[in-house]
Amino acid sequence: MSEAPKSEAPETAAPAAKKAKRPLWIAVVGLLLGAVALWGSSQLVWFAEFRDGGVRGTIVYTEIGSTRAIALIPLALLALAGTAGLIATGGWPRRVLGVVLAVAGAAAVWIGVADGPFTGFADGLPVAQMLGARGLAILGGILVAAGGLAAIKGAGRMPRLGAKYSAPGAKKRAAKDPETELWEALSEGEDPTATR
Repeated sequence: MSEAPKSEAPETAAPAAKKAKRPLWIAVVGLLLGAVALWGSSQLVWFAEFRDGGVRGTIVYTEIGSTRAIALIPLALLALAGTAGLIATGGWPRRVLGVVLAVAGAAAVWIGVADGPFTGFADGLPVAQMLGARGLAILGGILVAAGGLAAIKGAGRMPRLGAKYSAPGAKKRAAKDPETELWEALSEGEDPTATR
């Protein structure tokens, strides 16, 4: 009589589980960093020019990102909410969320690139802050888009919140060796040779 096949060793099961979780956490960290970068960019100076201040003379007029590029804060909030959605969903809802996040990231990159010149500033303006703010928006957009693309690519492999607590009938059965199924049927007290 042949022995029942041995189940997969715990040593090989643990690295496989860690490997499946890695893309999820990479996407989550990317989205969180992207949200922080977009919010930070919205708090920096995006526009500055010299204006006539009347009695005060010439003054430097500035606008921060939340005033000049008003989409930055909503995009940061979308990336933050997308982080929670990415953890909680799975399958095609995660893919749809990934598409939304990738588009939001591309929009943030576009805002950073298209919102004015990169050269030709007058002396005395906070040029470093303006360029840093736009660079931060571009970086944040790239991180959010990368998180969205990772969600699209790994939607089926990434674990989702509460998956291990699903009802037993909801889990798909993996393809098993016929001999293993016979042994399991015997263990459960069924006759594996009976026709069903």
